[in-house]
Amino acid sequence: MIKACIFDLDGVIVDTAKYHFVAWKKLANALGFDFDEAFNEKLKGVSRIESLNLILEKGGVQLTEAEKDLWAARKNEWYLEYIDRMTADEILPGVLSFLNYCRNTGLKIALGSASKNAPAILERVGLLEYFDVIIDGNKTSRSKPDPEVFLLGAAALDASPRECVVFEDADKGIEAALAGGFFAVGVGQAEQLPLAHVVISGFENLDFTQLIQTITHL
Repeated sequence: MIKACIFDLDGVIVDTAKYHFVAWKKLANALGFDFDEAFNEKLKGVSRIESLNLILEKGGVQLTEAEKDLWAARKNEWYLEYIDRMTADEILPGVLSFLNYCRNTGLKIALGSASKNAPAILERVGLLEYFDVIIDGNKTSRSKPDPEVFLLGAAALDASPRECVVFEDADKGIEAALAGGFFAVGVGQAEQLPLAHVVISGFENLDFTQLIQTITHL
């Protein structure tokens, strides 16, 4: 029996990936190189410092740990400037309806995100009150595909992994869900999320009851 839904944030609840991309690109440009949106896909579901390391490797730039911390903080300041202007209009289509479905049917709701800004983003778009539990980058020590973030979320909801459905748009997130023993629903294109138990294009016009029944019978 499904007791809870655990959601990633970026690309599932809201599309903040575009703001990460602009901020990281600004950082790369400041260090003398550039990268495109194709490379940016590698940063999905990855922690801030790990993202920075991938970007520095891409640009062939070496920094001390202290310098990395400074650049990571600077990138986050740029990112926060963008998300500070977010509104409820940036909630992805169908998400609010699905959250209301979860609430009305007694399903617990958790967030499992690498973002350290998750609570601020949810507050900006008016969704903070929907989440019973928020596990973000401030509460984890290991990044996806390690299942830590989801395991902490399930424990906080007093549910086992097999009683939880994880919604993820990144391959690393799906891997993390599977590694933790969760049901994994991919949000996006099926060919990009081949390991997911079920893939949906999004939450708009989604038959919520049918989705939960399908997962329950896997």
